Amino acid sequence: MRVTRPMLALTGAVAALALAGCGTGGGDGKDDVPPTATGSLEHLAAEAECDPNMQTDADTIRQALCEKGDEKYVLATFATDRGQREWLDTAKDYGGYYLVGRKWVAVGEERTVTALRGTLGGTMEEGSEHMNPGGSHNRGGHHG
Repeated sequence: MRVTRPMLALTGAVAALALAGCGTGGGDGKDDVPPTATGSLEHLAAEAECDPNMQTDADTIRQALCEKGDEKYVLATFATDRGQREWLDTAKDYGGYYLVGRKWVAVGEERTVTALRGTLGGTMEEGSEHMNPGGSHNRGGHHG
């Protein structure tokens, strides 16, 4: 079976929906944020103290499930910036919270990816308003 970009995006989006749930918010994200991490999926997972459960290992995307305590999230790395942006543009239609670095994304509940930001750096992005009824879209907030 050939892995296509839309199929990978859909897989990531489904995982995001399964993991994102209804986050209660875990902070304002304005705490000390380190420089954005770079590296392989394994390097990023080690930085985040995650033992990655690899789900997709393709030339264009590598994707793993991570657990830290009761929190779960998806960590994905991309071969190109364009591939990452295309994946995000598709996945964000399904809602969720995204921590975005250069050629990597972490997807999960708002409090989970906000906490990861303290380790990996990056920029917070939020999925579609209609899929995040309790998201910052409805509070007038923005994550930066």
